[in-house]
Amino acid sequence: MNTDLARSARAELRRLWRWPTTWVLVGVWTILNLLFAYVFPYIGYRGGGGPDAAGGLPPEALLAGLLPAAVPGTLVQGMPMFGGAIVMILGALAIGSGYSWGTWKTVLAQGPGRVAAFGGTLVALAVAVVGVVLLTTAADLAAAGVIAAVEDASTAPPAVGDLARSVGGGLLVLGMWAAGGVLVGALAKGPALAAGLGLVWALVIENLLRGVSGLIDGMPAVTDRLPGSAAGSLAGALGAEGMGAGGAPGVLDVLGGPAAAWTLAAYLMVFAGAALALLRRRDLT
Repeated sequence: MNTDLARSARAELRRLWRWPTTWVLVGVWTILNLLFAYVFPYIGYRGGGGPDAAGGLPPEALLAGLLPAAVPGTLVQGMPMFGGAIVMILGALAIGSGYSWGTWKTVLAQGPGRVAAFGGTLVALAVAVVGVVLLTTAADLAAAGVIAAVEDASTAPPAVGDLARSVGGGLLVLGMWAAGGVLVGALAKGPALAAGLGLVWALVIENLLRGVSGLIDGMPAVTDRLPGSAAGSLAGALGAEGMGAGGAPGVLDVLGGPAAAWTLAAYLMVFAGAALALLRRRDLT
């Protein structure tokens, strides 16, 4: 790794590690994941299931989805929408705060060039995404193990291959959203507007576009390849359940697994490349 890039990455990693915002966002995602993936479905299971519990699934089906063997599907079901929105905020704040605080001008005046400084931020965000996915995996396995022990159910672990694919899919989904946040932060040149724009896109605009796509000829061809659609399709291909099956919102099946993965990889590269181009060519004030 280039010396300037390595130094910039270490500095950004220290900043993210010591930044309270990072831990607030990670904590919010961890709590949301456990609540919607395990706590609420388990309450529904203990209450006997029924039409008002997790989409009307019977208790047996609810319990099966809470056991360790089901972790690969559960791991990614909240990432296309809620997890993606949170890491998008992190990416937007990581870039946008450098404009509002004036740190981009200071760093670039005294340290590495723009490419190395921006690359260091991307590396630090990539490490943060890996940490979030691994933390989520550990939390899901722990929660599923506790439920299996309490209910005297099967504690058989998930298949290693299935879990590895879900971890890889989670990295791709959250990595794409983090890169999208970086681009929004570079466009907005400030943290507050960037975070707001990221949330509106991830939680509102894409859902509205998918909702009206059936009214316009050719529109589904566009909406099926939006970032959220690709993320939801990859989660669905990895075994996540959508809302109709008692799962999470944002999980779709409009693209096959390979197509969704390639689409996400393309978005990740385009978002990162566009953000770098903006940082290199625009004034930093």
